[in-house]
Amino acid sequence: MNKLDIIIYMRQRKDDRRKTFQTLTLITQLGLVMIVAMGMTTAAGIWLDQKLGTSFFTVILFFLGAAGGCQGVYRMVKQIFRDEDGKDDGISKKER
Repeated sequence: MNKLDIIIYMRQRKDDRRKTFQTLTLITQLGLVMIVAMGMTTAAGIWLDQKLGTSFFTVILFFLGAAGGCQGVYRMVKQIFRDEDGKDDGISKKER
């Protein structure tokens, strides 16, 4: 192995490490979007249930938060794949 081969190998390892960290960052970000959406709406539901003396707002707002979190994750993933391809995903602007 000559010096040039070693340099090429080290650059490839650096690129692989960068991709690994980018992937871990993406996974963390997607998880946080879900947790924050569900956590905030559940907390609001608990607060409403305590103030109004009911027991159903927590469940309703939990599922609304889960749906909102899923929508946020979907939009982030869609944006990431659009950026990687360098083109739109085929959805017309009227459908958005």
